Amino acid sequence: MISVEHLVKKYDKVIAVNDISFTVHPGEVTVLLGPNGAGKSTAIKSIAGLLNYEGRITICGVPNKSIEAKKIFGYVPEIPALFDLMTVWDHAEFIAKAYRLADGWQQEAEQLLRRFEILDKKDTLCRELSKGMLQKVSIVLALMIGPRAVLFDEPLIGLDPKAISEMLEMFEELKQKDISILISTHIIDTINDVWDRAYIMNKGSIVYETTREESKCKDLKALFFEMTSMEVSE
Repeated sequence: MISVEHLVKKYDKVIAVNDISFTVHPGEVTVLLGPNGAGKSTAIKSIAGLLNYEGRITICGVPNKSIEAKKIFGYVPEIPALFDLMTVWDHAEFIAKAYRLADGWQQEAEQLLRRFEILDKKDTLCRELSKGMLQKVSIVLALMIGPRAVLFDEPLIGLDPKAISEMLEMFEELKQKDISILISTHIIDTINDVWDRAYIMNKGSIVYETTREESKCKDLKALFFEMTSMEVSE
C-alpha cells in the first residue's frame, strides 16, 4: 500500500501541491492524472523520496524514505536514470547487491530481460541503447527486486506496441500478486482497460477521485477532460 496524507510541497511562496491525500491499495492499478502544472510530477517525486515535503507518505506502513520502504518499493522514473558507461547487466548486478537479493536473482533478471526482448543487449553499454530500450531496462530493474508497491511515471513513453502490450499484461500480473501499482501518465487511452482507481489533480489539488465501478466503466480520458475543464471554467 502507498499512503499519502496531507502532502504539501512549496517552492518559496508557490504551493505546488496543496494538502492532498490518497491511497494506492494492494491489488489495484491506481492512476494519477493531471494537466501540465497540476502538481502531479511534484507529488510523484515526493512519493519517490526525491523531494522534501510536509505531510506523511508511507509504503506498506513505513515512511517512504526509510530503508525498509526502499527494499519493497519499485520506481520507474519518467526519464531513465541509468549510467552511460555501465552495461545492462552491470545495472542488474548493482541492483542485486544494493538490495541484497537472494541467490537466483540472475534467473529473474534474465527472464524479465527476455520478456521485454532485450536479453541480447545485456552486455551493451546503456549509452548505446535507444530511449525505448532504456525504458525497458528501467522497468526490469524496478521489478527484479520483487516490490510490494511500484510507482510508474510515464512507463509507456518510448515503448513499441509489443512492449506496451507486454507492460499492460504485467500490470494485470502485478495486481494478481496483490502489489500496489501507481501510474502517472498522459497516455490515458492505453491504460483505459487496466485502471481500478483514479485521482485527477489540477492546480495542486485533487479535484476528483473515482473507481472503475463508481464511474461505470466510463472512458477515463473523457472523464479526465470533463473534470479538468470543469475546474478551469470555475
